[in-house]
Amino acid sequence: MNNLDFVNVGTEGLYNLVIEYGPRLIGALVVLFVGWKLIGFLSRRIYRAMEKREFDPSIKSFVKNLVSVLLKVMLLISVLGMLGVEMTSFIAILGAAGLAVGLALSGTLQNFAGGVLILLFRPFKVGDFIDAQGFMGSVREIQIFNTILKTPDNKTVVIPNGGLATGAMTNFSTEPTRRVDWNFGIAYGDDADVAKKVFAELLEEDERILKDPPPFIALKELGDSSVDFVVRAWVKTPDFWPVFFEMNEKVYKIFPEKGLNIPFPQMDVHLHGKNG
Repeated sequence: MNNLDFVNVGTEGLYNLVIEYGPRLIGALVVLFVGWKLIGFLSRRIYRAMEKREFDPSIKSFVKNLVSVLLKVMLLISVLGMLGVEMTSFIAILGAAGLAVGLALSGTLQNFAGGVLILLFRPFKVGDFIDAQGFMGSVREIQIFNTILKTPDNKTVVIPNGGLATGAMTNFSTEPTRRVDWNFGIAYGDDADVAKKVFAELLEEDERILKDPPPFIALKELGDSSVDFVVRAWVKTPDFWPVFFEMNEKVYKIFPEKGLNIPFPQMDVHLHGKNG
């Protein structure tokens, strides 16, 4: 066979390939292009629908990305099927690869699962003040793998969602009201009735103190160096810390005016001399 024959055979083979696979390739490219655009359109529509219903920002972002990724994977599998790729073998290879990656990234997958649980069951939301994993702060963002807290002293804390979803957590923002507790002590010999009257007057004059449930004042215990009172009052959640700190300051200033003393730990030592 001469060179011309080789050229003819190659040209004929290429022609046959174009005839056989050309329409498939063009169809696959058209489906890929249209499908990609349609997925983007659907993702945006879903995001806007959640915006109208005032979904949490983290949920909106998570759902949009998840839907986009899943639809794109399905689109790519469909395009490969149109090109004649054996999907059974491809899916088996994809599954094996996914298993290997999953074993290597088990911690990351645990955090992903934790993020899904947080977004589904919503133990907290963006803006809540929580205490979790040894940190306290306001939730600024709920990501797929981590939750971002901003502490009261303006530090940023990144907490993995895995431990956050399975560990103990205190949410201070779920209820509209909170109870403020104080422990005040007066010296032995001071008038306990005067102290209770002072506490009642301070609570009464503060408009942030709720009337229902009513405040509670009681003599808690007779301590080693002081007579201790417990004072409790209910306030709206945003007023918790302002009321707590201001009451401490008011008590410290008014006690001397009322003849009350704030005791400090002390110990009496008696020395007995030996007779000659």
